[in-house]
Formats: sequence, structure tokens, C-alpha cells
Amino acid sequence: MNPIDALEIAALKNVEAKLDRFTHFGVELGLERITRLLEALGNPQQQVPILHVAGSNGKGSVCAYLSSVLTEAGYRVGRYTSPHLVNWCERISLNGVDISAVELQDLLHQVIEAIDPNHSSPTQFEVITAAAWLYFAQQQVEVAVMEVGLGGRLDATNVCDRPLVSVITSLSREHWQRLGPTLDKIAYEKAGILKPGCPAVIAPQPPEASAVLTQRLAELGCPAVWVQPAREAKEGWAAYGSGAETIHYPLPLLGSHQLINSAVAIATLQILQAQGWSISEAQIAAGMAKTRWAGRLQWYDWQGQKILIDGAHNPAGAEVLRAYLDRRHSKAPMHWVMGMIANKDHAEVFAALLRPGDSLYLVPVPEHLPVDLEILATLAQEICPDLQHCGIYLDVIAGLNAAASDKQAEAAIVLCGSLYLIGHFFKLQGS
Repeated sequence: MNPIDALEIAALKNVEAKLDRFTHFGVELGLERITRLLEALGNPQQQVPILHVAGSNGKGSVCAYLSSVLTEAGYRVGRYTSPHLVNWCERISLNGVDISAVELQDLLHQVIEAIDPNHSSPTQFEVITAAAWLYFAQQQVEVAVMEVGLGGRLDATNVCDRPLVSVITSLSREHWQRLGPTLDKIAYEKAGILKPGCPAVIAPQPPEASAVLTQRLAELGCPAVWVQPAREAKEGWAAYGSGAETIHYPLPLLGSHQLINSAVAIATLQILQAQGWSISEAQIAAGMAKTRWAGRLQWYDWQGQKILIDGAHNPAGAEVLRAYLDRRHSKAPMHWVMGMIANKDHAEVFAALLRPGDSLYLVPVPEHLPVDLEILATLAQEICPDLQHCGIYLDVIAGLNAAASDKQAEAAIVLCGSLYLIGHFFKLQGS
């Protein structure tokens, strides 16, 4: 083994061990702990201009578009996203390159040393977020694209008073157990990233969410762009805007929802242009073309055949996945290899995805909030009684093998239900 590779493997194990120490503190929203920790680190977040991105669906895609275009335009760009698929290093990147495990190990050491033992411990997410802020400050990035972890108002990323742009992508009823049971309450939490007088870009929203966002924008005096979806142009291209101001660009990420996500990114870039950032139309097109976002409507070669991989972990995401498949495969049956964790809206996801004649192969999601697969199987059959097949399998590979062995004509194999499941699958494949 290459000595450098061995060093990285050892460092990655150390990163996991350091972060595992904070797992038992769970998810606890609030800014007191992260603020105290960042103060001990010299307030690195105050040294970094940011684009702050919240929402229910599309956050990751928008962050990927923004960081790719800004890198293409020649800027030094940090990006922070969550969750990761394979390892922690994916969460923090510089100009599209993930942080090395050795660098992350050293950052975590600095962060953990700064924790005050006389106060309540930061959560795992707060520790990794602090490491991201510290890294971006040390690397002197010109802009950091920061994705909210959960909600917005009390999320650990929400410690910057003057974002360049606050972005809110499509909202839906997700994480309602923590953010509130209704869409207006969820919208209120997401709107917490809006700052007085700072520009905002807002994706199309359901009426309940629009009302809340409109009120908060007015209260805070935020100039806002309410984005209209881009239009499909020639194959693989989209167009945003009208008349002479129309921008044409490649659209490498799949699904009609990317007409919204890409438009949100373009609108954000246009605000930066108005602020004096040098971003040409050619750089926008080249940056959009280079955008990659793994595990979301991704075709993957597995054992000599194409399978479709997508998180589809909430009802809105499931509807996007089903719409893509309906458009591509019309009424062909689907083989769903699915794993879900316990705190999700299982019934709504099943209702969005399953159709008569489909087959369902339920698998566990290792190391994450287990759910009783027998209960899931019963639920799926209640929601879609005319499934061709519904079975439980020991692991994701067993489920995929069972799906692949069923030679039902034109059936597509889809692996979905949880980004954690997708990450587990990629680990097994060595991706």
C-alpha cells in the first residue's frame, strides 16, 4: 500500500473515532453551544463570506451548482454539505476537492481542544460544522457555500449575520417532529436564515410556506427574487430568464426538478454579479456542465446492468423520483430495492412510489434508526395491494440480487429510500 494511502486510511479511522465521541449527544437544535465553540476558535465564521442554503429538497444540488460555477469563475470556494454518503471528508470541500482525512483529523483536534468542559458538550453536527468554518477561514476562501443541516433558525450553520445571499429551496413537510407539524411552522424555521437587508433567493413554494416567507422578508427588509423554473431548451440544456437576458446552460443532473434547482442557483449567481463578482455567462455554462451530485437520480453500473440510485427519503423526493421514472419508463413495472429509517413518513413515500405490478425488496439500513421491516412490508401491501412481489432481504446486496434475478420485462431496478442506504451501498462497492 502507498504510504500516503495508509496515512489517509489511519486518519479517516481517527476522524470517525473523534466524531463518534459526540454521537450520544444526539441532535439538539440551538446556537448557544456552536457560538461558544466558535468564539473559542477565534470566530472563523466572521472571516468567511457565505452563501447560505436552506430548504427541504434541492439544497445539495443548489450548493453543487453554485460551488462548481464559482470555482469555474476562478474563485477560491469552500462547500459544506450534509449528510455524507461514504465518509466525513465529503462534507467539506475546497474548489470541488474533498478535504483530506489528515487535514480533517487535525481540524477536529483543534476543535475538540477548544471545547469548554464546564459547559454542555456540542453535538456531533456542531463539531463538524465548527471544523468546516475553521477550515474555510484557514484556507482563506473567497466564498463558502453553506448548506443548512436541519431547519435553519437554530441550525449550527446559522451564525453569520451578513450572508451574501440567503437561499431557500423547495419546502415540504419534513423533519416535522423537530421543526413543527405544519408547513407554515417549517417555513418559519427555514426563514430563520434570512438576515435584515440581505438579499434572498426563494424557490417556488406551496401557499402556506409562501405566506410565511413573504411576511418574514418584509419584516426584515430583504430584497428577494422569487424564482420561476427554467425551461427545457435543446436536449440536456436549460434556459433561465427572458428576452436578451436569457441564460442558456447545460443541465447534467437528472429530473425535471432540476429546472427549479438550477434556476435558483442562476438567480443567486446573478445577485453576486450585481454585487460586483466577475462571473461570465461562459463560466456559468462551463460550471453548470461540470456539476456532479452523487446518489441523486444517478444511473450506476452494477454487475453489468444499469440501476437507478436516489435518496428519495421524504415524500417530496419520492414524488420527484416517480415523476422521472414515469417520464422515462412510462408504465413499465419497477423493482424497488428500498431501505428506510425510523423517523420518516413511510406511508407517504410508498404512496408516491408504488404502483400495481411493481415489486418491492425491503432491506435494512445499517447503523441508523432501525425500522421493523415486517411492519413496512404490511404497510406497503396495504397502500398498494397489487404489488407483484413484496419481500424482506438480509441486506442491500441480497435485495439487489433478488431484483436482478426477476426477469420481468422492461422492469427498472431502483435503489432508494435513504441517503444512508445509498452511502452504505457505495461503501460496499468501493466508490
